[in-house]
Amino acid sequence: MLAAMSSSLNDTTVSTADVAIVGAGITGLSVAWHLVQRGLSVTTFDGRGIGSGATAIQPGGVRQQWGTEVACKMAREAFAFYGQIGERLQPAVDPGMTACGYLFVAQGEAELAAQRERLALQNRLGIPSREVTPAEAGELVEGLDASNIIGGVWCDQDGYFDRPLAVVGAFHEASLREGARFLDKRVERIVRDGEGWRLELRGGLIARAAKVVVAAAWDTPALLSPLGIELPIEREPKYLFYSDPIRERLLEPLVIAPERHFAAKQLADGSVLASDLGAGGAERPDENREIWHSNVRRAITELLPILEYVSFPVLVEGFYDVTPDRQPVLGPLDGQDGLFVAAGLNGRGLMMAPTIGRVIADGVVNGRMEPEMAPLAASRFADGTLTPELQVV
Repeated sequence: MLAAMSSSLNDTTVSTADVAIVGAGITGLSVAWHLVQRGLSVTTFDGRGIGSGATAIQPGGVRQQWGTEVACKMAREAFAFYGQIGERLQPAVDPGMTACGYLFVAQGEAELAAQRERLALQNRLGIPSREVTPAEAGELVEGLDASNIIGGVWCDQDGYFDRPLAVVGAFHEASLREGARFLDKRVERIVRDGEGWRLELRGGLIARAAKVVVAAAWDTPALLSPLGIELPIEREPKYLFYSDPIRERLLEPLVIAPERHFAAKQLADGSVLASDLGAGGAERPDENREIWHSNVRRAITELLPILEYVSFPVLVEGFYDVTPDRQPVLGPLDGQDGLFVAAGLNGRGLMMAPTIGRVIADGVVNGRMEPEMAPLAASRFADGTLTPELQVV
């Protein structure tokens, strides 16, 4: 594959590889591991280091309950991979996956009907989620006020990594053991170089590769725009409230109330996270903090009174790289042979990293994506063939 590149190397060239990956978050690292498993030479670039950007603050949730077929299938494959993470990646630190369960509650008939529709899809695809009555929900979640819901959907396999950054490290370390390289360099420009690609790095350095995978989250559009490629991927702020660690276990499952734009969960260290899911997009979080806090408090009073006396002194800001249909952008880019994208993850990078890494690696090796990934092609925005995913938390 390296023979496809220009042979005009000079002293500023710091890397040549079969594949260059731009972005060392969980997505790029998974792609790197899957590629070296297929015998390709790989170099990953990220000027911010390993697991920064969108990956850095994610709390570690892994679920299979989604609302579109492509998302359900990807989540199910990733769940199976994570069940074998010890033997597949041999992590230095156990990430500590705990199947605490996810409960989506419904307070009105319209929401319950939507949940039932998603449930039918999930069950058809082999995901063991099930409908629960208010009484059953109350038994599953101690401290839930079931009188304020009319039902819900539960999956006991969904859960959380106690140490999510250990998953990031596991992909990175496993790829290095197989011969991948990582360079702490920012890619500023991607340029066609004969039949391959040239990456212009900060500081005037150059890297070359036969193929490139751009997995740079919200920075992806700026890298691709000079090539005439416009992708509607934007950076969207998300906010989580955290309590101080609490010794008593109050809330094991993750509870999501879509109609209240609310979610809450107690983490392994004892801290409780709670979120006003409608808080994204604010430009001045300090000015909106009290509004979001009040929304969280109202939801707790209504649904989870067991958390009534928990305080939330910490507000953490993170970011999703979002698309109009809340689906990732995966695969080759039309008219740019050897250039691939894996971005616009909409908050599911950790959840689906194993699947994304596999399908991108297969696409790089085979020269085409599997048909099931068609809804995630970059061309869908121009074609208007969107498949919106509504079950984004």
